[in-house]
Amino acid sequence: MAVGYLEILRARHATRLLAGTLVGRLPNATAAIAIMLFVRAEGGSYSLAGALVAAYAVANAVGQPVLGRLVDLYGQPRVQLPAAVLSALAMAVFAFAGIGPLPLAYAAVAAAGLFTPPLEGGLRALWSSVLRREDQVHRAYAMDAVAQEVMFAVGPLLVTACVSLWSERAALLVLNAVGVLGALWVVVSPPSRAWRSAPREAHWLGALRSPGLLAMLSAFLFVGIALGSITVASVAYADDNGGDAVYGWLMAALGIGALIGGVVYGARQWTGEPARRLRVLVALLAVCYLPLTLLPGPVAMTLLTVLAGVFLAPVIACAFVLVDRHAPRGTVTEAFSWLVTTFTVGTAAGTGLTGPVVEAGGAGWGFVVPGAAGAVSLLVLLATGGVLVTSARGAVVASSSENDPNRAAEPRFSSGDRA
Repeated sequence: MAVGYLEILRARHATRLLAGTLVGRLPNATAAIAIMLFVRAEGGSYSLAGALVAAYAVANAVGQPVLGRLVDLYGQPRVQLPAAVLSALAMAVFAFAGIGPLPLAYAAVAAAGLFTPPLEGGLRALWSSVLRREDQVHRAYAMDAVAQEVMFAVGPLLVTACVSLWSERAALLVLNAVGVLGALWVVVSPPSRAWRSAPREAHWLGALRSPGLLAMLSAFLFVGIALGSITVASVAYADDNGGDAVYGWLMAALGIGALIGGVVYGARQWTGEPARRLRVLVALLAVCYLPLTLLPGPVAMTLLTVLAGVFLAPVIACAFVLVDRHAPRGTVTEAFSWLVTTFTVGTAAGTGLTGPVVEAGGAGWGFVVPGAAGAVSLLVLLATGGVLVTSARGAVVASSSENDPNRAAEPRFSSGDRA
């Protein structure tokens, strides 16, 4: 199982790009908890902390596709590094100014979110220039999804470590400075400096002019809702079954399940149409949420939560393949950034939707929401199946040519090869 992953990591520049991207994304992965702890340390309320986190998240959702389009137009170093520096400086303003002048606090966190560099989309745009076989690129997508789970599990631990060693203000400053170093490590690498987007058709919609991409984003919105809702339902369950410790175990179990699923999924070379495979994976994701509505004891609930997380990373990895296929020529970074934005918006919507559901019907009904959201995602994929398959067969695969520093006239992987 590990052989395929080791093959990828041995490829020139692959480990550097993956590690640098993960480090560069630390500020984004830790922003919510770091802002929350800092606001509480400054004497602010939970409501204020939540509002500032929301301001960061909304600005981040807006900024990702905008910066992704700029990367496609002007290259990675000219956009990623300045954006990382501006984001870190904005967070530094927030750290030193505190919550006293509220307009400044909101402006600072919003700017930090807005200028968060689209390193996720950038990495996925680079894989085809580093890995020369299509099956390796697909496995790299799975490895990327697994690495995301590790990062979001480790990130909060790093925040609490910084707070314990220094302070909440130091946590904001240190993690954002480290993030700049991660972005710098990526953009000075030869693949990042050499990467150029393919020529693109001038169109104000950019990547969103692809019907297949729109179908993917519509379906993925509900995957985000499922993930956001399960976190809120888990809080309600933990309140009745042991408190914060149980909640921590449930969130860890969700991540462990995703890690297991991602590792197993990426270890196999898949054949067949990715759109059909995604429908199966989303159906399994939705079904595995349903046993949580039984609300067993904490040990059994933790095991069921592991099961609920198993298909999350495979769904994400398969979605990467389809976004790669459907991104119009010259828009690959923007397309991947739209996926990030859609998932972020969906997660926030799931969090907001599940709160009233839990208050009205309890944790059991709260766990109905992720299952229902998964079912709606499946319905969207079924309804748009023809678009996802036929438009991909006629499309030029963006990443296969855009990631070639020499801009070869023909893509290395034609759309017909992606069966």
